[in-house]
Amino acid sequence: MCPKNASYYGNRAATLMMLGKFREALGDAQQSVRLDDSFVRGHLREGKCHLSLGNAMAACRSFQRALELDHKNAQAHQEFKNANAVIEYEKIAETDFEKRDFRKVVFCMDRALEFAPACHRFKILKAECLAMLGRYPEAQSVASDILRMDSTNADALYVRGLCLYYEDCIEKAVQFFVQALRMAPDHEKACIACRNAKALKAKKEDGNKAFKEGNYKLAYELYTEALGIDPNNIKTNAKLYCNRGTVNSKLRKLDDAIEDCTSAVKLDATYIKAYLRRAQCYMDTEQYEEAVRDYEKVYQTEKTKEHKQLLKNAQLELKKSKRKDYYKILGVDKNASEDEIKKAYRKRALMHHPDRHSGASAEVQKEEEKKFKEVGEAFTILSDPKKKTRYDSGQDLDEEGMNMGDFDANNIFKAFFGGPGGFSFEASGPGNFFFQFG
Repeated sequence: MCPKNASYYGNRAATLMMLGKFREALGDAQQSVRLDDSFVRGHLREGKCHLSLGNAMAACRSFQRALELDHKNAQAHQEFKNANAVIEYEKIAETDFEKRDFRKVVFCMDRALEFAPACHRFKILKAECLAMLGRYPEAQSVASDILRMDSTNADALYVRGLCLYYEDCIEKAVQFFVQALRMAPDHEKACIACRNAKALKAKKEDGNKAFKEGNYKLAYELYTEALGIDPNNIKTNAKLYCNRGTVNSKLRKLDDAIEDCTSAVKLDATYIKAYLRRAQCYMDTEQYEEAVRDYEKVYQTEKTKEHKQLLKNAQLELKKSKRKDYYKILGVDKNASEDEIKKAYRKRALMHHPDRHSGASAEVQKEEEKKFKEVGEAFTILSDPKKKTRYDSGQDLDEEGMNMGDFDANNIFKAFFGGPGGFSFEASGPGNFFFQFG
């Protein structure tokens, strides 16, 4: 009815702004100042729309025009300050993004969004940084809000894909990256992410195939190559480190396996499989305290019967490791036969018998006497099936009258070699001895 009235366009712009429709409001505000360049409120509304949409430079120009018309206008002064603050937050965020200080970027974008609530660009940057920080639900929420308003927004599609990619849902992530590239074929970040996702998926699958076929060397190489694709993909890399750790354990490179599992849990502190793999490697290398610590962590997280038993076994081995290792003292394997134990005792008892070292220094005599007693103690336990069973099961040997302080190594030696006078050591030259039976 009255298409040339600047106030009507200005008023409609104000109502659209109240409805949060800043882009439509911007058109009306711009039309109002085209009709009347001296319309101060028109310039203020145009500036407010520009600022709400994240175009702070254009907002500054509008507020400056309003101040030229009314230099005492308090709203124009405040909004001009707000626009300059947004420009500053943008600059800081750009620098911090390059420095990979994503927390600072999120902070800057939160401050900027207080003045520019309808800016998709700020929201996308915030969402991308949230994804890089591992705060995936928050990032997905921001991206989803944008996609509800604009289902073809390539940046939002990219962020949705990025969240899935970092959560190790690589196949779904690729679908979102491809969709983003359909909307914007030149979207550089989506292009790189899509390429990385496809390469990571292929390398990981090839590594898994080689492992299943028993080609551990190839599997190791493929997992290593996969780890070099994208250091930012924490969850997938944690799995790759654990997989490579499993390969190393198969290759009996247990220290390397432990190192890989440690790298995995550093990336993902909740990764139970990596703790279990490392704990088993600790058991295999007799690092029982470390194994107990890992199994305790696992059991605290998942209280299953299996995990409880694994913890119990590690605690038992730790307890056993703190006692004398009688097998080691005799130099035999834990599965040694009765004859092997006897032969080992014969060899070690003769090697450490005090008479053999009667011409040595007092210090050497004392050390050899100690070893002689330990050999006798070891033989006493391992040659007796009942005592051996209790020892192997980790039970206390002092129970049921098995007090190890009550035995005499010389008596054991005499009994083994046929009783008193059954043997003697004689010198055959300086420092050389042989024994003979009577």
